[in-house]
Amino acid sequence: MKRPIHLSHDFLAEVLDGQSVAVDATMGNGHDTLFLARLAKQVYAFDIQEQALTKTRQRLKEAGLDNVRLILAGHEELSRYVPRFKAAIFNLGYLPSADKSVITQPQTTLQALDQVCQGLEVGGRAAVMIYQGHAGGDRERDAVLDFVRQLPQQAFTVMLYKTLNQINHPPFLVMIEKLKEEKDQNG
Repeated sequence: MKRPIHLSHDFLAEVLDGQSVAVDATMGNGHDTLFLARLAKQVYAFDIQEQALTKTRQRLKEAGLDNVRLILAGHEELSRYVPRFKAAIFNLGYLPSADKSVITQPQTTLQALDQVCQGLEVGGRAAVMIYQGHAGGDRERDAVLDFVRQLPQQAFTVMLYKTLNQINHPPFLVMIEKLKEEKDQNG
């Protein structure tokens, strides 16, 4: 059985190719950025911590990849940098090996998710890894789940992948696929 993070990569890989633009909304240590950079033509990666950019820059350099724009800004700023894209990934929570009090916040995450839903190309996908075991993780989890439940079914399909028999609040995956532009649903 696949872990949620591995399924998120498989889910996005199905729609990415050498002409695609992708977004890593929460750069972290650069693992997802590197994954996207190997498949997409251009990647935009966001984080609010300089440490994340430093680690990701090194990871990309070691892989010999230069198709990524590293942006020191919150994911709620993504539409300022990239209007349209085929895939996006989020790993919510905190940066491993860093200050655990610096976490993603429900308000900015919802702003970013709204921008992702607007910016995704038809047929594009977003993967949202929800880490809920830290302080504040439950509020963000609930906010994200409320948001995705309200996406119109004519324009989006939303799936949930999670373990049901694990303790200690294991992470889980929300997958979003854009079926059509929202403005087209009435016309």
